[in-house]
Amino acid sequence: MQIEILKSKIHRAVITEANLNYVGSLTIDEDLMEAANMIENEKIQVVNANNGERIETYIIKGKRGSGVICLNGPAARRGAVGDVVVIISYASMDFEEAKTFKPTVVFPKEGNRL
Repeated sequence: MQIEILKSKIHRAVITEANLNYVGSLTIDEDLMEAANMIENEKIQVVNANNGERIETYIIKGKRGSGVICLNGPAARRGAVGDVVVIISYASMDFEEAKTFKPTVVFPKEGNRL
């Protein structure tokens, strides 16, 4: 049996930009992506602590060290600069493997720095 479990989480990052005219997705600083074991184009869930919105989208790699967390395209309507978000990715795995799997969780500091 396969189940879906938490793989990675960036907990309480701050939205730095919202670009309605971009194609879509969430841009994340490459340092944060790497620390959270996330990759470009990976499916994610973005949970906005300020307004309760939950969206599914995918990752675009942002400039390393920039601290960027940018809602792009329609996602830009679901949050504002300064909102606090939790970015979550999941993985499907065998039930027995899932029992011992340890997710990667990152807690960014001010400016979305590690």
